[in-house]
Amino acid sequence: MTVLACDFGGRRIKLGVVRAGHVVAHAVIPAQSHESLASRLPVVANSLLELCDDAGIQLRECRGVGVSYPSIIDPADERILDQFGKFADGARVDLHAWAQQEFGLRLALENDARMALIGEWRYGAGRGCDNVVIVTLGTGLGAAAVIEGRLLRGRHGQAGILGGHLTVRYNGWPCVCGNIGCAETEASTSVLVERATQLSCFKQSCLAAENDLTYETVFRCAGQGDECAQELAQQTLAVWGSMTVNLIHAYDPELVILAGGVMGSQDRILPAIQQWVAKHAHTPWGQVQIVASQLGDHAALLAAEWLVQERLVNEESTRE
Repeated sequence: MTVLACDFGGRRIKLGVVRAGHVVAHAVIPAQSHESLASRLPVVANSLLELCDDAGIQLRECRGVGVSYPSIIDPADERILDQFGKFADGARVDLHAWAQQEFGLRLALENDARMALIGEWRYGAGRGCDNVVIVTLGTGLGAAAVIEGRLLRGRHGQAGILGGHLTVRYNGWPCVCGNIGCAETEASTSVLVERATQLSCFKQSCLAAENDLTYETVFRCAGQGDECAQELAQQTLAVWGSMTVNLIHAYDPELVILAGGVMGSQDRILPAIQQWVAKHAHTPWGQVQIVASQLGDHAALLAAEWLVQERLVNEESTRE
């Protein structure tokens, strides 16, 4: 099967053409998620058509468009239910009509963390496992779960995906979701500058010289002995570790996959989360295996083929 794939992120939109479990062409464009989704769709469509040309694939060979999106997705009619500060018009955009108009194809829409999990579960680090949780660390924080070989979705489509909105500090910072002390509002790329500048040591830190502060910089400076960076790194890893423990307690996985944009620093992140979980998770049967994503940016793109196939099979079953 050949499908078009689109993965909307907070900072980047990853695009691809996927055939038989392989990404045969891919590209990345700026997300500009502070602007409207509607304004980015023409750019997305043109980029996907260019990828088809590059790969020598005609639209009539494609069976659908698989879209990964940072929102709760209504499982009944596959529409965006919220946006949590990204693409403010998202819930008002009819992506199905867009896909039909631009490509003449059926669209399959799913939450971004769940798509990352599908990719890793079917093709990457989670292959062969029936109980898997993914933790996505980036502009926001996300999660998703496979339990006993079935993708967890729930009645309203939000089961498993709100890992970033698990409370890790009862008296913490307000979150865009309306809660306080969510993991995402305590330690994610979207709040990194704010959390860093709130530290009393910040002005004396090498972090203060950065025009575009990233977690890669934080972990690098921490490794070089910068005390402020070390404090920020310690706070961040404690939040991510606590979030991971909560997900383990909730879903009883055999495997946790850490993914997302910050995993370029996995040499610092992975052992820290492993140690935190070993110390704090209640798993009397043994240790949960914690690994890094194998597929990176391609996870959600590869998931598009699986998702389109699932939707087509479900539609055929309904007609029968």
